[in-house]
Amino acid sequence: MSSKKLIEKAEKTSLLTKEEIVEILKDNSINQQLFNTANRVRKNFVGESVHLRGLIEFSNICKCSCKYCGLRKDNSTIKRYRMSSQEIMRLAQSALSYGYKTIVLQSGEDAFFDTEKMCSIIRKIKKLGFAITLSLGEKTFEEYQAYKHAGADRYLLRIETTDKKLYENLHPFMSFENRKRCLKDLKSLGFETGTGCLVGLPGQTYESLAEDILFFKEIDADMIGLGPFIPCPQTPLEKASGGTFESALKVMALTRLLLPDINIPATTAMETLHPNGRIIALQCGANVVMPDITEGEYRQQYAIYPGKADVQNTPLEYKDKITVQIQSIGRTISDTFGFRNNHLKNN
Repeated sequence: MSSKKLIEKAEKTSLLTKEEIVEILKDNSINQQLFNTANRVRKNFVGESVHLRGLIEFSNICKCSCKYCGLRKDNSTIKRYRMSSQEIMRLAQSALSYGYKTIVLQSGEDAFFDTEKMCSIIRKIKKLGFAITLSLGEKTFEEYQAYKHAGADRYLLRIETTDKKLYENLHPFMSFENRKRCLKDLKSLGFETGTGCLVGLPGQTYESLAEDILFFKEIDADMIGLGPFIPCPQTPLEKASGGTFESALKVMALTRLLLPDINIPATTAMETLHPNGRIIALQCGANVVMPDITEGEYRQQYAIYPGKADVQNTPLEYKDKITVQIQSIGRTISDTFGFRNNHLKNN
């Protein structure tokens, strides 16, 4: 079956085999058809609204040594920071004034924020009326359970790659099976569960990317964050070739075809590689943007990769900029919490 026919099949059935996904990934002659189809599926299943979710990057301290990440504990060149509970709450209040409905709390794997501290922050933010997404890394079942009871709604834990050998090479002292265990626990606890992958990692193949997409479908992920791999100084992969904007778009578009009703952010990494990356991504299947509302020096110090887009803008400047861009392509800013359509919480 031709790549064009495979895209038509995916639009009708939300199904593709590994070999069929590989065929589409390899064929760059059908990219525009793929992007147009993903945009149509996005419109049909999740509508024209774009969900804005305020991102607070509250600590860049991390115990992990992931080979691609600028926050890895072995990087002694970056200035480390950790926000106080008061600082986090001040930013949450700002998000309220910007009109955001969701707060995303993201950090390195920082042991300072134990279960008690984290749950206290979650409860305080919940009282402001937000949906809460967490991105804090690998935790125990009991920790995830405590976050859920405190009021967290979503959890983002990217698998990065489902190629076990590649995963364990990129994540020293970490276990691929434990990563999958975390995602299973999150699902079982009722979190809207997010995952995703880096596109263009050294050693990654079309086959492994196809397996990533099928893994997202297998676990019925509720949100998928995808971005091109961007080499970062002071990491073991600093001299590696990075991923491309177009390849990341293709993986994102295929993900939309196979999981038509999920939430997919237009990621900062997309914007970093292309000056209009977010808007292009929104026209190729994405329906979420996560504006960084971190302020001051912290905004530049959460340096997971170089050249991060929009660090020069204030949070309010960025809110105004993205609103104009979204409206310029005929889309609207959502006034809902943006839960996946098949969840009863959507209101």
